[in-house]
Amino acid sequence: MRNSKKLSPLKVSKEKTPGRYADGGGLYLQVTPWGKDGQSWLTKSWLFRYMRDGHARQMGLGSVDTFSLREARERARAQRQLLADGIDPLEARERAKQAAQLEAARAIAFQDAAQRYIKTHAAGWRNEKHGEQWSNTLGTYAYPIIGNLPVAAIDIALIMKVLTQPVSVGGTKTEPFWNAKTETASRVRGRIESILDWAHVQRMRQGENPARWRANLDKLLPAKAKVAKVQHQPAMPYAQVPSFMAELRRREGISARALEFTILSAVRTNETISATWTEIDFAAKLWIIPPERMKSNREHRVPLTARALKILNGLPREHGNKHVFPGISPGQPLSNMAMLEVLRGMRPGYVVHGFRSSFRDWTGEKTSFPREVAEAALAHVLKDKTEAAYQRGDLLEKRRRLMGAWETYCTKPGTRGETLPRSRGG
Repeated sequence: MRNSKKLSPLKVSKEKTPGRYADGGGLYLQVTPWGKDGQSWLTKSWLFRYMRDGHARQMGLGSVDTFSLREARERARAQRQLLADGIDPLEARERAKQAAQLEAARAIAFQDAAQRYIKTHAAGWRNEKHGEQWSNTLGTYAYPIIGNLPVAAIDIALIMKVLTQPVSVGGTKTEPFWNAKTETASRVRGRIESILDWAHVQRMRQGENPARWRANLDKLLPAKAKVAKVQHQPAMPYAQVPSFMAELRRREGISARALEFTILSAVRTNETISATWTEIDFAAKLWIIPPERMKSNREHRVPLTARALKILNGLPREHGNKHVFPGISPGQPLSNMAMLEVLRGMRPGYVVHGFRSSFRDWTGEKTSFPREVAEAALAHVLKDKTEAAYQRGDLLEKRRRLMGAWETYCTKPGTRGETLPRSRGG
């Protein structure tokens, strides 16, 4: 080495020749030339060199601007102590770094972990509304209790505190969350479980997932089926549909036409308001809804009846708006409350989604169309795996006849809703 004598603080500060200068005990002053944008200068740092298993190794001990010569000697002495104990200083530093990172990860708050989980998985969800539901339910029921706590600290007692917190039911009365809003509570539990599983894989926490249901929370809470009050969507009896449709046809406006189109097509609200003109095949008399807009995540072809086509042909085309049913704001679709407001003004107490039940009840009670045709019209996935395996098609032509019969029923005069002649062969 250029200088084998002990370094002095003065020598360290004045040295301007690139190279390494030994201080003894494996400690070196390293002077390195550095340049950028046509300028050059010298950097000075401390270096510890040692032998390990017959191999020369070296590790940085920091900049001269940060550590004095005295401090550098103390840092080098600490490394020699590790070597004397049979510990490789570089490996020890890496382990310490990893431990610090793990500790920092475990300190992340549950709300931060949840937001990172939602951001990571949002691209795989069907629509933005799904992500909003995650954020809203967690924000309402989970964050106030565990949101600011380290994700590593979440245990079964805290999960139970979330699921049994008192919630308002009918004004001032309160009940445990799990009993009062079982379906929502179950979803919150599942979402917390997913977030904690993600945190476990990210090494933010260890141990079992306290939000797991099977062989865990099922021992502390009653099964959802035993406490959940099944609330069916209020559906208009099918016998009342013809008179309602006659009244609806007399109403003007995009919202009224959207509601009529929805009923005739037996689809969901979101499927109607998000419909675009590119999905409509007038020649084939089809409305083809892409998988990403379907609850089943499968393409759904809706046969368009004569009245449905007439509705479409009578709609205004707004420049720059791709949606079939345009909303008030330029380029935006109809509000998801628009059809419900029309229905409330005409028949308070019913909901738009209930017309799917009206359609299903009418099909089952007043026609001989097979069950699988009705289920396909509603875009329901067959629960019977064997039956689903044999039914590869979507029964389009049979559904076309079914939707035609439904239109005839909905548009016929009178209010009693007499029995429709049964179709032959479905």
